[in-house]
Amino acid sequence: MVRAGLTTERLVRAGAELADEVGFEQVTVSALARRFDVKVASLYSHLKNSQDLKTRIALLALAELADRAAEALAGRSGKDALGAFADVYRDYALAHPGRYTAARYPLDPETAAASAGPRHSQLTRAILRGYDLPEPDQTHAVRLLGSVFHGYVSLETAGGFAHSAPDSQESWTRIVDALDSLLRNWPTR
Repeated sequence: MVRAGLTTERLVRAGAELADEVGFEQVTVSALARRFDVKVASLYSHLKNSQDLKTRIALLALAELADRAAEALAGRSGKDALGAFADVYRDYALAHPGRYTAARYPLDPETAAASAGPRHSQLTRAILRGYDLPEPDQTHAVRLLGSVFHGYVSLETAGGFAHSAPDSQESWTRIVDALDSLLRNWPTR
C-alpha cells in the first residue's frame, strides 16, 4: 500500500532538497525513503529507480533555472540582460548546489529535447541578438558564456576563491563586464 500523501511531485521536490543538502550524487531512492521514514518499495509506485529520480530532479532544476532566467531577462537587453542572466545561474548554484549539479545530469536525447534545456539556449541567444552576432559566432558565444558561468560557479562553490582578495563578487562583476566588452567586439575571421 502506498503511504498517503506521497506523490511523484512531492518525492521529486524532496529529492531536490536532499540534493542541495547532501549532494546530487548521494540522492537515491533509498535515501529518499529514509527521509520519509518509509520502505523503499513504497516509493516504486512513483519512481522506477534512482536514475528516474535523478532525471526528474534534473528536469525540475532545468525548469526552475529557465523560469528564473526568463523572469530576470524580461525587459532587459545588452549588458543589463547579460548581467541578469549570469546572476541567475550564479545565485541558483549558490542557493541550490545539488539542483545546479542536477541541471547538468545527462539526459537521453528525447528527454532532453522535451525538457527546459532548449529554453536555456533560446534565452542565451535572445541576449546575443543584442550584440548582433551572426551564426556560427552566436553558437560559439553561447558555448563561451556557458563555459565561463559554469566554470566560475564550480570553482566558487568548491571554495576556490575564498582564500584571497578581492571578493568573488567583485571578480564576478568584472568578468561580466569583460564578457560584455568581448561580445560587443567579437573577433571576426
